[in-house]
Amino acid sequence: MLKWNKRVVLKLLKHISEINMKYLGIDWGEKRIGLAMGDSELKLATPYKVVADINEIKEVVKREKIVKIILGKPVKMAGYIEELAPAFLEFTKSLKAAVVAPVELVDERLSSKAADALPGDKKNKSSRDAVAAMIILQSYFDLDAK
Repeated sequence: MLKWNKRVVLKLLKHISEINMKYLGIDWGEKRIGLAMGDSELKLATPYKVVADINEIKEVVKREKIVKIILGKPVKMAGYIEELAPAFLEFTKSLKAAVVAPVELVDERLSSKAADALPGDKKNKSSRDAVAAMIILQSYFDLDAK
């Protein structure tokens, strides 16, 4: 019978967890910022929470050991960036300065509409933001898998 050395098993588990990298999806808004989590192994995004500012995001990145951030870029259906561009660009610049993880921008067209289309409580806008972040991150995973 094979006998496992506890120290070796713990070292192996630590190594496996390091291989399985965590991603953070962000749906930015001037009032609320929706967050979603996913990992490189399952490539499945789930809503995480809603925060108010970059300091809260910085804490999540540190606590959860996030290796990459996927930020939804507000783009109109015609393909141009929304009027909120200056505020969004300032947020993006501040986020990149606040965290070590690389930040990748992805088109977030219709993520909030898709979040609204899912079953559930439509009155809770904050959960909608986390679901929109999930859709942004999942679309990144889906495109990355192709």
